[in-house]
Amino acid sequence: MFADLSPADQAKYVAAKRAVELVEDGMKLGLGTGSTAAWMVRCLADRVKTEGLRIQGVPTSTRTADLARELGLDVVSLDQAGNLDITIDGTDEFDRALNLIKGGGGALLQEKIVASASDRMIVIADFDKQVPHLGKFPLPVEVLGFGLASSREHIARLLADHGLVDRDITMRMQGDAPFVTDEGNFILDLHLEQIPDAPALAIALNQVPGVVENGLFINICDRVILGASDGRIEEHVRS
Repeated sequence: MFADLSPADQAKYVAAKRAVELVEDGMKLGLGTGSTAAWMVRCLADRVKTEGLRIQGVPTSTRTADLARELGLDVVSLDQAGNLDITIDGTDEFDRALNLIKGGGGALLQEKIVASASDRMIVIADFDKQVPHLGKFPLPVEVLGFGLASSREHIARLLADHGLVDRDITMRMQGDAPFVTDEGNFILDLHLEQIPDAPALAIALNQVPGVVENGLFINICDRVILGASDGRIEEHVRS
């Protein structure tokens, strides 16, 4: 199977397979969202089938829940599971401190809730996701539909206060209509290029009326596993 995959999928598969090797019988797991996390769900299902692992999975989106159930995994809600042992998820960017930008798949709110309810968060990615400073990938911000224009103006002023003047703020679209999250909210993508102080911006954004959550994951990720199409693996652990 591996040889039939594209180089991008080979890298995702390698990282996902390594992360799933850390799963132990009886664990309760957070199951991330996105193309890389989907490989993790497949690898996890393979281990459950071949080794008889007893695990419970808490998905971070309806897409992940559907895939996990289709592959025969035991899917439960976070309220049913309680505290989780590990969340395994992908990322759009990560820096040297293992801070992340997530939300490219539109599931940042559930992803952050689930990761924060876990003893450990393991991120799987390819080598292109490592950056010296966060911000090249647009930062997703989940917002309410009510007062959306007002929230957008507040965000623009906040960015200016953080030295990010005249940055583009775009509505996430799905075809000709705005993208709607699983919670019925919208996403604004902030095109920042570089974030001078990601922890401070993460706190400030969540003070804006109408903002539900932002895609900065600060001091949440414990380990990043990078995979390459040639089978190479590199791991980074937060100190």
